[in-house]
Amino acid sequence: GQLVESGGGLVQPGGSLRLSCAASRFTFSLYTMSWYRQAPGKGRELVAIISGAGGSTDYADSVKGRFTISRDNAKNTVYLQMNSLNPDDTAEYYCNARLGSSLEYWGQGTQVTVSS
Repeated sequence: GQLVESGGGLVQPGGSLRLSCAASRFTFSLYTMSWYRQAPGKGRELVAIISGAGGSTDYADSVKGRFTISRDNAKNTVYLQMNSLNPDDTAEYYCNARLGSSLEYWGQGTQVTVSS
């Protein structure tokens, strides 16, 4: 399987970005999709997760009310809409696909920098 993230960049505090993750070479709709992030000097953190059909989502407390995860199974794509960004959101953002305990794919990451 392959995951390719896009949409990162430099944004001012209070701004918005939408990340996309395009999946290929696996049955996308079967997989739980997640977004993780890793800031310099810190461990990788789960940001948001969405079930295969899209009916169930969950978020890290630090992003609840600001970020929204969604997916389009017809386009094999998962999104992360990020609003009210602040400098603490600066990190490399990674897309993850998981099915059970043994099938998992990671994207290469996209950098998000929040700075004035």
